[in-house]
Amino acid sequence: MPANELRHTCINRRSFLAGTATSAAAMATKAIAADISGAQLFPPEFRREKIELKDASINTVIGGKGPPLLLLHGYPQTHVMWHKIAPQLGNDFTLVIPDLRGYGDSSKPPEGENHVAYSKRVMAQDQIDVMAKLGFTKFAMVAHDRGARVGHRLALDHPDSLSKLALMDILPTLYLYRTAGEKFARAYWHWFFLIRPAPFPETLIGSNVEFFLKSGIGQLVPKAITPEAYAEYLRCFRDPAAIHGACEDYRAAATIDLTHDEADLDKKVQCPLLVLWGEKGFLGPNYDFLALWRNRAVNVTGKGIAGGHFFPEEAPEPTLAEVRRFLLS
Repeated sequence: MPANELRHTCINRRSFLAGTATSAAAMATKAIAADISGAQLFPPEFRREKIELKDASINTVIGGKGPPLLLLHGYPQTHVMWHKIAPQLGNDFTLVIPDLRGYGDSSKPPEGENHVAYSKRVMAQDQIDVMAKLGFTKFAMVAHDRGARVGHRLALDHPDSLSKLALMDILPTLYLYRTAGEKFARAYWHWFFLIRPAPFPETLIGSNVEFFLKSGIGQLVPKAITPEAYAEYLRCFRDPAAIHGACEDYRAAATIDLTHDEADLDKKVQCPLLVLWGEKGFLGPNYDFLALWRNRAVNVTGKGIAGGHFFPEEAPEPTLAEVRRFLLS
């Protein structure tokens, strides 16, 4: 890249991040409203807590009774994606339902060199630390999409912390990048758009946030995603820092996460693993989930769910049934 172009890119990026810092202060009042509106989607006995870690503040909803169960969301959602099945799961488990760093009402720390602050290793450590602060050293986990990639890394880095793991609608990141072809690139175009250097995707998304979000999940409102949940996703995604944080999540996946994955090809998930996929999504009909995950885990079961990629909200009843059967067996 020519020096003048590189300088222009760096200046634009600094300008975008400076604007992000200003917007974060302006959104402080909105965060108070968020604590109210988001909480209304969960049972009144569930509590909201900001858990302070060394370099991040993790917004978390906690509720239920029984052994601990960590629920992690995907992109472009927040912890709210679990609101349809959390009340029933709370009858059997103490639920910990956070926003990942960079998302929702959790903090959006600087990305650091090579996007390290959004590596799945660091994001997994967040969850280990959150659970430890709540008194849980061993727990089960159910995770969707980006949260499931955090879950996969957590299982490799902290095998003694997990009793069971359920991953929803993902295949290993390294495998997908190594085998990506035209069909995958067309279906998962956002993987290649969001990893462009800042502030390119941030600027384009920020120019019309609602249009971008509607193009991704808006067509599922109100049939699958409730208007109340969608309003929360939109509120959070309107924060430029959240747009940047999500981009950093994807940039890390295409860089430092691949380095970590390549170094750990001899490691497998040790705890029982349930993999679920959307029968009407892209991955389910085009990949052999069970065969691929059996290359990466020692004990794998799974099945397709009658829905698309967002099946925890599209098909909550069968999703809940499979998760409960796995966790309680």
